[in-house]
Amino acid sequence: MAEKNYTITADTGIHARPATQLVNKAGQFESEVTLEYNGKSVNLKSIMGVMSLGVGQGGEVTIKAEGPDAEEALGSLDEIMQESLAK
Repeated sequence: MAEKNYTITADTGIHARPATQLVNKAGQFESEVTLEYNGKSVNLKSIMGVMSLGVGQGGEVTIKAEGPDAEEALGSLDEIMQESLAK
């Protein structure tokens, strides 16, 4: 299992556009990928799940990946997070 923690720095938090980017990227991998926020965990391949978390600016999230391509999945998702959402 691979995991990484982030603090959301984007003014709008994880809104529709970056959520869609994350879901599309996660869907390219065989591994199970989850997003955790405030004690809740959702499938990062589900746009409805991601949006239901309502992650705002300053939110602390964790992305976890488990499966045969977990490291690769986490690396690709990390690029999206670093580009527009978090540190």
